[in-house]
Amino acid sequence: MNHAIRLIASGMMLIAALPAALAQPKYPAQPVRVIVPVAPGGGLDTFSRLLAREFSERAGHQFVVDNRPGAGATIGTAVAAKAKPDGYTLLLTTASFAISPAIYRSIPYDPSRDLAPITMGVSTPNLMTVHPSVPVNSVREMIALAKALAAKGDPVLYASGGIGTNGHLAAALFESMAKIRMTHVPYKSGSLGVIDLIAGQVAMMTDSMSSLMPHVRAGKLRALGVSSARRAAAAPDLPTIAEAGVPGYESGQWYGLFAPTGTPQGIITWLHKEATAILRAPNIRERLAVDGLEVVASSPDEFAASIKADIAKWTKLVKSAGMNLL
Repeated sequence: MNHAIRLIASGMMLIAALPAALAQPKYPAQPVRVIVPVAPGGGLDTFSRLLAREFSERAGHQFVVDNRPGAGATIGTAVAAKAKPDGYTLLLTTASFAISPAIYRSIPYDPSRDLAPITMGVSTPNLMTVHPSVPVNSVREMIALAKALAAKGDPVLYASGGIGTNGHLAAALFESMAKIRMTHVPYKSGSLGVIDLIAGQVAMMTDSMSSLMPHVRAGKLRALGVSSARRAAAAPDLPTIAEAGVPGYESGQWYGLFAPTGTPQGIITWLHKEATAILRAPNIRERLAVDGLEVVASSPDEFAASIKADIAKWTKLVKSAGMNLL
């Protein structure tokens, strides 16, 4: 009898809870803003528009890219960190997210507390490129040229998408490990740096393969090597920087999705499920591979652990290289 009473009571509780469950609004119920903290035209921007389009088709509401460039991606990141945690403002950013804490004395958000990792969507090696007029065809020749020019007081100019960006730190790591000195020319975005590199205003740039490879294929830039530990499937003939003259060198880029901390767990779960399904679709995977992007589709916990490791790596580099904090 007692068992039957308990069953009846449990059933009544479930029935009572049903209207409340049915009253929960379906997500998304309105357009979703995806903040991208870089200018239009680069690798992250291209990726963000592909992902937003796929999300929109699946959700029945628009996922709208909102470019907020500046200050090494910290301006747009701060906007996302301070947004209402309701799932209608997201952040899609790069590995610069883990570099900013290492290079800035103060940033207007706490990367470990204010933003919840959803997934590291893709990773890509950085690509070391030069303008075709630069008389080098290999990493070793680049090192020799940099040493020769620095001795004359005319160091190599290299571009990046801004102080504290992944491209900046990747080049700084190269300088440190190759024992050379170059001059950094920061731009407001990576795409602006690429424009000046193609125009010959700067000699070199190290940035994501997805940003630079199209210009290499078009003959506007010359690629010297990739920054990954192994050769990239999208460019198997290109040596790694490690094998081409700087043993042990490795750096890379990733694009990852975040939500403001406090966003309901059900929304985080939905976003993770949909994002990873999109990225693992064969047609999307193949499209991304053309640009040198490898699908990762990590779990939130895996992504958080990777960010923690990256922050430690870049903090160590900044200290060992004696770089001035901003």
